[in-house]
Amino acid sequence: MRVILTGGMGFIGSCLLRGLNDNGYTDITIVDSPAPEKEKNISGKVFKDIIEKDTFLYLVSENKIECPDMIIHLGACTSTVNNDYEYMFFNNYHYSRTLAIWALSRGRRFLYASSAATYGNGEKGFSDDDVTTKNLEPLNVYGLSKHLFDLWLITNGLVDKVTGFKFFNVYGPNEYHKGDMRSVVAKAYEEIKKTGKKKLFKSYRKDIEDGEQKRDFIYVKDVVDVIMFFVEHPEKSGIYNVGTGKARSFNDLVKAIFKCFNLRPSIEYVDMPPEIERDKYQYFTRADTEKLRNAGFTGKFTELEEGISDYLGYLEKKLYI
Repeated sequence: MRVILTGGMGFIGSCLLRGLNDNGYTDITIVDSPAPEKEKNISGKVFKDIIEKDTFLYLVSENKIECPDMIIHLGACTSTVNNDYEYMFFNNYHYSRTLAIWALSRGRRFLYASSAATYGNGEKGFSDDDVTTKNLEPLNVYGLSKHLFDLWLITNGLVDKVTGFKFFNVYGPNEYHKGDMRSVVAKAYEEIKKTGKKKLFKSYRKDIEDGEQKRDFIYVKDVVDVIMFFVEHPEKSGIYNVGTGKARSFNDLVKAIFKCFNLRPSIEYVDMPPEIERDKYQYFTRADTEKLRNAGFTGKFTELEEGISDYLGYLEKKLYI
């Protein structure tokens, strides 16, 4: 089977590449923006070619490349503080729409990455059913760009012809190149190792204590398991949450790291930086996993403490999946 994997040199994409290889998929073309800091992500993995992302879009638009059996579209601009609407719209909506039309018009499979950022402040819940999705109000441009593509699929009657993944807070190996956009786990590990303490954002809500902002943290190995389930079950379609179904606090997260270091927790609560708009900050996320389970996925999700312990083994030696 011929596969095109966009974002294949990135964090989740390169981990998925390993998962695809382990399950016998080797005729894979990676689409990405090649960079030296991402080369180790794909070292030792099997693929046929790498195409730069803008070149690929041109080849598709001009019908100069053969459509594969399956497109797994994970490539996107994932910055939650990038407010360049035109840039985000082009990369996260227009690009996705172009690839979806290309694949579906030829009867090919299309799997893609959405995001839990589409849920906004969570007031409308975290159900991944289509009715809820239509009513969501994302808080930032990134979430909006992802939401618009989900809406396009639903309103055009295409959602039952694709498989989408609403990723919650993913952490794990192969994110070393992401700089400031690395997971809190990676940045906290680095800070605690260097200073012996961790700074967390203060809460600006009276009903939530400092550090008790909560997220659904999911280990990247579990994310790969979910995607591979749908890769192997082409009869399954729709948009699915990819999270554990549990909300854990940032206090829980950093305390687990301190425990791995055999250190007493030392946490300082600081003001949010100006680039993070306080009224657009998600205080709570928790995936509703009912739809995922009903689709037949029975995999066990890694507990936060277990995932952190495993990931720190990678971080200590900067190992890759």
